[in-house]
Amino acid sequence: MPQEHNHDHCHDHAHDHDHDHDAADLGPQDSLYSHIDRANVVALNTSKLGEVVIKPWDKRLDEAESLESDADDQMIIRVPFTGSVRLRAVLLKTGPGDQTPRKVQIYANQEHMDFDDIEQLTPTQEFEIAQGREVGEYAVKTAKFSNVSSLTLFFPESQGSDTIQIYYLGFLGHWTERKNNPVITVYEAQANLADHTKIQGTEGNFYTPQT
Repeated sequence: MPQEHNHDHCHDHAHDHDHDHDAADLGPQDSLYSHIDRANVVALNTSKLGEVVIKPWDKRLDEAESLESDADDQMIIRVPFTGSVRLRAVLLKTGPGDQTPRKVQIYANQEHMDFDDIEQLTPTQEFEIAQGREVGEYAVKTAKFSNVSSLTLFFPESQGSDTIQIYYLGFLGHWTERKNNPVITVYEAQANLADHTKIQGTEGNFYTPQT
């Protein structure tokens, strides 16, 4: 067996080596990678799809794929989840050097936010980003991210370059299956439709009763 050979060859270091190898492949137990709706990750002001930076744990240091900002040194990445998330931390690998964003502003449940909305919205939390080639872990205030269906990350500027670059984006936390919205049941019920049509903004969702 290969494992027995490793123990014979590595002696006292074999246990540490095997443990580190396993951890690198599997990642943290509370990684949310498998619960990200990767096909619908959106990146604004880039020439690539946002999902290229949503990588498995063992690819977190891989620099073959990245997102680089296009027109200037700003970028927005919107990440939807397949359920309800209680977020613990955001993981980022950026750079190199002055292509590192100066900071990241994180918004919970702002699915359609774009650059025009930034000035009107207050981030749920923000972090300064240090230069470095490793993956940075940014622990959030969990109480503010306890029922998250999507996260929007805004990178407002670089640390000196004309563009910014993101290699890896990951999340740690707890995922639960999202329950169906009970409002759907009300819409489908054969109730008094005349009452429903009085709700502002929903007239187009219902049939007008025959008179």
